[in-house]
Parts: sequence; C-alpha cells; structure tokens
Amino acid sequence: MAPSETSQLRIALDAMGGDNAPFSVLKGADFACQKYKNVNFLLFGDQSKINPILEKLPALQKVSSVIHTDKVVTNEDKPSAAIRQGRDSSMGMAIKAVHDGTADGIVSSGNTGALMAIAKITLRTLPGIDRPAIATAYPTMRGRCIVLDLGANVECDANNLFQFAVMGDAFAHAVLQVERPSIGLLNVGSEEAKGNEVVKAAASMLKENGLKLNYYGHVEGDDITKGTVDVVVSDGFSGNISLKTAEGTAHMFSHFLKMAFKSSWISKLGYLLARPALKKVFNALDPRQHNGAMFLGLNGIVVKSHGGTDEVGFANAIGVAVELITHKINEQITKEIEISHRNGHQKMPELASATSKN
Repeated sequence: MAPSETSQLRIALDAMGGDNAPFSVLKGADFACQKYKNVNFLLFGDQSKINPILEKLPALQKVSSVIHTDKVVTNEDKPSAAIRQGRDSSMGMAIKAVHDGTADGIVSSGNTGALMAIAKITLRTLPGIDRPAIATAYPTMRGRCIVLDLGANVECDANNLFQFAVMGDAFAHAVLQVERPSIGLLNVGSEEAKGNEVVKAAASMLKENGLKLNYYGHVEGDDITKGTVDVVVSDGFSGNISLKTAEGTAHMFSHFLKMAFKSSWISKLGYLLARPALKKVFNALDPRQHNGAMFLGLNGIVVKSHGGTDEVGFANAIGVAVELITHKINEQITKEIEISHRNGHQKMPELASATSKN
C-alpha cells in the first residue's frame, strides 16, 4: 500500500552519517521526494557542506529544513563515547527529533553501534519489548523475506526470540505487504528435536502463542534464500553471520561471472547477447535495492542505511522508513505483544523463566 498523499510525513536525516555523506544522503533524499510526494525532510548536519549541494536540488530544497550542527559521530566512535558526546551530533539531534515528535522517523548511514546506543537511550523500547532487534529484507528465489536479529543481540533467550517473531510479523506485514506472514526459527536442522534449549523453548512458545502467528517451524540457512518462509528469526550472532555470508556470496558470484565473460572473445559475445537477462539478475542481487534495516522494538522509527551505500541505496532506506511510518508498525507490535502477554506468556511462565539463562 502506498503512503497516503494527504498525510504529510516528516523524516529526520543524519546528513553527515556514512562514507559518502552528505552527497549520497541529499541525493538519495532528492530521489525519494520525487517518489513520495507527502514527505518533508529535516536535515541535520553542517550547513556549510549541506547548503551548496541542496542549492542544486531544488525539489528537495522545497521540502527540507536544515538544522545546523558541526558535530559528527564517526565510524571509529565507540557506542559509550557516542552516548556521552553524541547528543549534539547530527545523529543524536536527528534521533531527538523523533523523541520530541518533530519527526516521524529517522534514517542514518552512520555508525551502527552508536545509532543503536543513542536511539535506545533516547527513545527507549516499546512496552513489553526487552531488546530491540535489527531487521531487514533479503532477496530470495520467491521475492523477499525478513531476517532478524542481524547483530543487536549476540545472546538471546526464548522470550527474546518470541518477541523478535512478533516484531518480524509486523515488519513483514508492513514492508512485504503479506497478510499473514509465515515465520521460521533459524536452526541447525528442520527437525523439532534439533537445536539448543533456547530455540526449542522459543518454538514451543510460538506454537502456543495465543496470537494468530503463522509459525512454520525450524528452518536452515539455505531456507533463507529459498524463500521458505516470510520471516526468519535468529539471535544476532547467527543472523549477522548469515547476512555477511549472503552478501559475500553475492559479490563472489558477480566477480566470477564478470571474469568468465572477459575470458575470451566468444565469452564477450555471449555477454552482449545475454546482457538484458544479466541486468535483471544483477538488479535482483543489488544490495542497494534492499537497503534499509529497522531497529525494531524502539519507541520510534529508526532505519539504518548501509554506511557505504550510494544515493540509490539511501533512497531505498528512506522508502523503508516511509512504509513503516505509514503502516504504523509500532502500534501493530505493541498490540500483538499485549495480546501475547494475555494469551500466550501467561500460559507458559515456566518457559519464560527457565530459558533466560542463555
């Protein structure tokens, strides 16, 4: 569902975050404002660097306000230092705009750890959510699937995984527009007997959740790209490894394919003939087209763009923020968590306590 043309959205942008900022941020916002006519931007950063670029982007300039700060959270800053010193940075001020209600969401390509730390301190978590999780959409053979957590929580208990499933369900409904997303727990095998005690306990909770979650069961690593389920739930350790492995495999595939087509004049001729089909393949695997991970579980919309992305990728991250704001994802998560506490968790207090020692 496209955002309503009548409801004006305000998105805060960390204009100085990322390897190619502020150009990629502003150019990406320019792409986005041409697609989403109901979005206004608050640009946080150094005016002396923002304004010369903004003057060349008249469409964006009309829907943007610049809030000056010359302080920036760098990629080298530790989360603890960012919390102490980053409140007046472009990142910190953009997050505060969401907290104060002057923005409906924030998008940043900056330091992931710092963004999570400042956002968690400033926005807090939603009622009933113990820990936020990083979620994004993967390309699959069937379209896309949501994977979480991708690194925010290295160690999780069964309650955490259960909450990730609830949040992933809402995320898939908003971004993938699937009415009743199927949910799988990432495991070392698809059989019910396999896995550690935390995964087994989470599986029991999902089977008897009292919500109307479409729980599929255990899934393995290759099920992610197969598109076996719409949502794959994992701890942050395994999820981050799966993400990096998938990205690395896609780069390796592209590299070998390019080398093969350059190997002889016959291969080059074959490339010319196959170019239209190959373009579709590369577009499907292009990480820019799937850019934009949300910090689910926070009391505000926070979208993390890849630090090295260009304007195309950043525009897609803004698109993710627009979809999540429009579909009121946090209201959906809060509603489902409330129902789970009434109908799910209270039925299994022994699981809630016995699995928190991982």
